[in-house]
Amino acid sequence: MNIPDRLIALRQQMQQHHIDAIIIPSSDSHQSEYVAAHWQSRVWISGFTGSAGTVALSATKAGLWTDSRYWIQAEEQLRGTGIELHKQINRAQPTFLKWAVEQIPENGKIAIDGRQLSESEYRMYARLLKSRNIELVTDLDLVGAAWPTRPQLPDNPIFEHPTVYAGKSREEKLLEVRNHMERLRVPNYLLTGLDDIAWLFNLRGTDVACNPVFYAYASISPDNVTLFVDAAKVPNELRKELAEAGIELRPYDSILEFCTNFPEGQVLTQPTSLNRLLYQALPPKQIIEGPNIVRHLKAIKNETEINHLKEAMRKDGVALLRLFRWLDKMLDAGEAVTEVQVAEQLDQFRAAQSGYHGESFNAIVGYQGNGAIVHYHAMPETCATIKKAGVLLLDSGGQYIDGTTDITRTVALGPVGEKTKLAYTLVLQGHIALANIRFPEGTNGAQLDPLARMYLWNHGMNYGHGTGHGVGFFLNVHEPPQGFVASAAGNGLTPFKVGMLTSNEPGYYEANEFGIRIENLVVCVPDRETPSGNFLKFDTITYFPIELDMVKKDMLSSEEIDWINNYHQMVYQELASRVSEEEKAWLKTKCAAI
Repeated sequence: MNIPDRLIALRQQMQQHHIDAIIIPSSDSHQSEYVAAHWQSRVWISGFTGSAGTVALSATKAGLWTDSRYWIQAEEQLRGTGIELHKQINRAQPTFLKWAVEQIPENGKIAIDGRQLSESEYRMYARLLKSRNIELVTDLDLVGAAWPTRPQLPDNPIFEHPTVYAGKSREEKLLEVRNHMERLRVPNYLLTGLDDIAWLFNLRGTDVACNPVFYAYASISPDNVTLFVDAAKVPNELRKELAEAGIELRPYDSILEFCTNFPEGQVLTQPTSLNRLLYQALPPKQIIEGPNIVRHLKAIKNETEINHLKEAMRKDGVALLRLFRWLDKMLDAGEAVTEVQVAEQLDQFRAAQSGYHGESFNAIVGYQGNGAIVHYHAMPETCATIKKAGVLLLDSGGQYIDGTTDITRTVALGPVGEKTKLAYTLVLQGHIALANIRFPEGTNGAQLDPLARMYLWNHGMNYGHGTGHGVGFFLNVHEPPQGFVASAAGNGLTPFKVGMLTSNEPGYYEANEFGIRIENLVVCVPDRETPSGNFLKFDTITYFPIELDMVKKDMLSSEEIDWINNYHQMVYQELASRVSEEEKAWLKTKCAAI
């Protein structure tokens, strides 16, 4: 079935169930950012493969809403489908809902699969629809009925993430959670986030590409812990270990019945992550809406995790060193190299490192104008061929058993113009400003974000993505709650705490010309105690040289030059003992003082 045929099939289902419009989000039943193939209904109906977007469909029209990271990609992938691109400026505003309302009569019906809709989203949508007397239907799976070849949920086996890496056993983590539950005076806690569950139980899986998680739910009380996961996914030895820890296993799909007949006592939930179907099943009088205990515990990396993470960063640095040397040799020899080949070769160099479990996201290899597509994904049939000229942006990461990495470097493959050098230098200055800042406890990402943008702003330039996001430990590369954002929306309101791991990645993009982004990971650490209170700072723990061929040195302050030289000295010290003499010579050149 091509896209127009799929639209016809879905409209037939809408007509059969007397539905006037349907909203198709990108999430799964756990409100995940990245989902298994079974839940990729928005991709199936539209052909748009970006990680964020929403489709709205009426009897006669169809639209897709996505943010600025994907506008160029969406324009290409929606061409000829009959689906119109709507450029979403504010991701917190459901403009697709307003569009759907305009397409249907008053007293009409709009359907959204309640499993893919959080309770908080349901409330917002229902409130917006109330004035038009429009019913929001959440108990239909119309896409599933129209999608005859829909993949089944994955049944991949799960595996242990040893305490030697995690720093805490699952028993210790459960005790911490129960202590928080006791302080909150809640006897039950329903956990739905896949990465939260993986972290709490020191388990990992392969159900979602690039994210080492598995489909499960969990319930915790003072006396019982239940993990809702299909038994076939749990190896026998692991099943015994979980039983010895007092963890009961129940089938994944029994969670709805469990919620419907929930045990006595109140239950802590988060309406932002619990889907509408399960929320509706819980006894209303027992529900307590409160903080996500595990999310905030998980955000604080312990000393063991940080030490292992630094080792993962060293391995990642070696892989990148070998990738860029390989690219240099290929281009010097006049060989044709495609963007896809660069991504594949980097994955091979990472795979040669110990404990590698695959990419933490699909590598973004953007040559020239493709670098301006913020979440660009090169495809073999359409990708660019890289030449010894222009600018290459490479944003990539690895999943290692001892940490998750995420790094972006922008390099000049030949002479570049003054406009490119200016933009690159301004981005680098913003990166350094954020890396160098000392700030009082209680400061959040929204307050710090302008530091990374101010140099660009002074030249009338900006970028449309967040400046940084939290990162998991052998978990999701995007991990709330902290982050650097341009507004008070999203994860920018969470104060930074010692142990939080976050990306620092300002950028600048000229459509059809080039993209620039410089990204390192930073961990929040203590700075000093003062009469004004305790201060914190960031330690940069990504180990790979920053391109200097595009830097306008005369624009840099002495402090900025010192930061670059000190950073490169650290990179050389961390990597030099791990590479050959030839590789060491290349690294020494790249880390030379300016």
